[in-house]
Amino acid sequence: MTSFAVPLQPYHFVTPRKIIFGWGCRQHLAEELPRWGRRVFVVCGSRTLEKQGLLDELRWLVEKAGIIWQFLTTISREPLVCDVDGVTRQLQAIGVRPGDLLLAIGGGSAIDLAKAVAAMATNSQGDSVQDYLENVGRGLKLTQPPLPVAAVPTTAGTGTEATRNAVISSLDPPFKKSLRDDRVMPLVAVVDPELTVTQPPSVTATCGMDAITQLVESFISNRRKPIPQLLAPEGLRLALKWLATAYRDPDHREAREAMAHAALLSGICLANGGLGMAHGIAAALGVVAGIPHGLACAMLLPAALRTNRSAVGHELAYLGRYALDKDFPNDDAAVDALIEAVEQLRADLRLPQKLREIGVSQEMIPKIAAGSFGTSMSGNPRLVSQKEVEDILRNLY
Repeated sequence: MTSFAVPLQPYHFVTPRKIIFGWGCRQHLAEELPRWGRRVFVVCGSRTLEKQGLLDELRWLVEKAGIIWQFLTTISREPLVCDVDGVTRQLQAIGVRPGDLLLAIGGGSAIDLAKAVAAMATNSQGDSVQDYLENVGRGLKLTQPPLPVAAVPTTAGTGTEATRNAVISSLDPPFKKSLRDDRVMPLVAVVDPELTVTQPPSVTATCGMDAITQLVESFISNRRKPIPQLLAPEGLRLALKWLATAYRDPDHREAREAMAHAALLSGICLANGGLGMAHGIAAALGVVAGIPHGLACAMLLPAALRTNRSAVGHELAYLGRYALDKDFPNDDAAVDALIEAVEQLRADLRLPQKLREIGVSQEMIPKIAAGSFGTSMSGNPRLVSQKEVEDILRNLY
C-alpha cells in the first residue's frame, strides 16, 4: 500500500482530558465525576432514554458516589439560541457555585447544548449566546472558563464528545453557527457503544454517514494536521466496514463498537483538522430546508469527493486503499473505488439520493448555495464558487 505522510509543521492538538471507551463503560462515570465536581446539572437528549431507565441508572451511580444530581432539560432537536439562553437562565436561577459541572447524556444536540450552557453560565458579558457565535453576533469571546462538561454519547456519529465547539442554530434570522473555544471540550468522554443499540436504524444510518463525512473531510482539509491524518483512515475503515451491519442488526456488538469508535475518532479529527464542502453545504441545507445534518452529509459526500479529487487526489487515493484494504493500479482507480463504496453504502442504508425526495425545492437552491460559505467551507482543499455549489445542488435535485 502506498505510504502517505504530512509534512511536519507547527500545530496544536486538543482532546478530552480523559476518554473512557468500551461496552458497559458507563459504570465508570461515578468514578470520574468526583474528580471534577460535586454537583452535576444534567442535559438529556431524548425522553426515550428516560423511559428506558438509563437516566435512573446513571443517577443511582452518580448519587452513590456522593454527587448531587440536578436535572435541567431534555432536548430532541438541534439546539437553538433560545434553548441555550433559556437553560442558561434556568441554571443561573438555581445558582452556580464552585464544584458544579454539566453532564450531557444523548446525541450531538444534547452535548452541544450542554457545552454552550456551560460556557454561558460563567460568561455574562453578552445578552445571549448569539453574541458569542461565529460571524452572527457581537464577536464576544469567553473571558471565564466554562463549567466542566462530561459527555456520554448515545449515538455514533457527531463525535461531539471530542470537539471544541457547540453548534447552535436560529430560525429567525436563520443560521447555524458555532460557539468555538478549546475550553468547551468535554473534560471526560464516556463512550459506551451499548448505549447506541436502541437507536432507530434511520438514526444509525445518518449518524454513521456524518462520521464518515467528518473522517474524509478532516483528512483532506486545508487545515489537516499530522495526528488526525493518522486517525482518520482507521476510523473510515471501521465505518465503511461496519455501518451497514449496525443498521441491519442493531444488537451486533462488534458493529456497534466499531461505529462508536469511528465516531469518536471523527470528532477528534474534525476538532483538530477542520472540515470542508460537504459540511458547509449541509449546514445551509439544515438552515434553509430543515434537512437533518447527517442526511445532508450523506447526500453531499460523493459530490464533495468528485469536486475535490483534482486538488487532493493522492490523499483520497490513500484513503481508498487503506479504508477498503485493497491495492489499486493507480490513484484514479483508488478514488473511484472510494466513491463507489460510499455510494453503495448509501444505497444499503436506504437513504434518499435526490434533494427533491426530502422536500428541497429548486427555488431554495440559490439561498442554500449562498449560505454554504461558513467555517466548514473555508477548510475545503480547493476554492468552490457559489455558482459551482448551485450546480452541485441542481445535479443532486
